[in-house]
Amino acid sequence: MRKLLPIILALIGTGAGVAAGIFLMPAKEDNHAAVDCVVPSEEVMHASPEPEPDGPAVGREYVKLNNQFVIPVVGPDRVDALVVASLSVEVVSGTTEVVYAREPKLRDVFLQVLFDHANIGGFEGTFTKGDRMEILRAALLEAAKPVLGSDVSDVLITEIARQDA
Repeated sequence: MRKLLPIILALIGTGAGVAAGIFLMPAKEDNHAAVDCVVPSEEVMHASPEPEPDGPAVGREYVKLNNQFVIPVVGPDRVDALVVASLSVEVVSGTTEVVYAREPKLRDVFLQVLFDHANIGGFEGTFTKGDRMEILRAALLEAAKPVLGSDVSDVLITEIARQDA
């Protein structure tokens, strides 16, 4: 009996899962319903699609930089805190190898921007507030453009944490 109980419970659980799946399955649509169709003109059919400003970026990929960035927050006498951040860059598809080839230079300019941000008090108080993060992202993007050119379209802050000393 002890060996049968787990098997019986497994069968009951599987049956309940199948029943729930069937019960919650979306209703089939009637494919024979009348649909009004508009046939586009030749000009519209051959026009190149314009990218949507808020839609997903077609032909883009995200490259995560290998190591985290460690930024000291310096007070009057000593280091008050450390900020650790992970960054990724959004680039044109196929340029991942270019990003990795230029990563030392990219890390250097990103560190300079992050140090400058720390020195003006960017990591004090509520440093994750939307407008503060937007200022930091814009500065990082401006620093990345001379290194990666027009291939880069955005810099993403994927992780950020502050550890007070």
